[in-house]
Formats: sequence, structure tokens, C-alpha cells
Amino acid sequence: QVQLVESGGGLVQAGGSLRLSCAASGRTVNNYSVGWYRQAPGKEREFAAAITWSGGRIYYATSVKGRFTISRDNAKNTVYLQMNSLKPEDTAVYYCAASRGAGALDRAYVYDYWGQGTQVTVSS
Repeated sequence: QVQLVESGGGLVQAGGSLRLSCAASGRTVNNYSVGWYRQAPGKEREFAAAITWSGGRIYYATSVKGRFTISRDNAKNTVYLQMNSLKPEDTAVYYCAASRGAGALDRAYVYDYWGQGTQVTVSS
């Protein structure tokens, strides 16, 4: 069993930055691919970014590419999402998730464990 806890969310003005953290406990997350998803009010959960267990492959949604950076520190059992140049449309609850596999990481069904989410609000 893997428990995931997100942190780092908050209120920021447009153009600002936040760094989200996804800390794992229980089993190590080092052998898992980890993704970040987000869900805005009234919308479906959508993929934002993902990283394989080794960090060898990284994926981004078109909407965040060039602004968000996903990284991981396996020694700390933590995955990060650095978010720069934030826009009001980035406002959402952000979730991290862990998958035993390394394929189709933009599909929610491949993930085995999910965190509870952290709120990110970007004001205009």
C-alpha cells in the first residue's frame, strides 16, 4: 500500500509560481511512475504531468508544457510539480497518483494510488 500526500497549494496571483510536493509513505514510491492530475470546479479530472520511476521519461499536457516541471527525489520518496507563469485557468485541486506501470500515464485508469489533493487558486 502506498499513501500519497500532496502539499504546497495555495493562492497566488497570475504570473506567479508554486511548487507542489507529493510525499509517499508506506511502500516506497521509487518503483512507481507518478502523475499529477487536476480538477477544476465543474470539470473532469485532467492529466497535467507524469514521470517514470527512473525519471527517464516525462510527459506534459499541452496546456502546461513550458510552464510546469515535474521532478522526483527518490531519496526523499517525493515527487514535485514546479508551476510557473500560473494562469487563472490553472485553478484546480491538484492530485498526485502512483502507477506500477510506465505506459499510458496520461490515462487515469493506470494509476493504483491517489492522494487527497491540494487546492491551487490563481487570481487574475
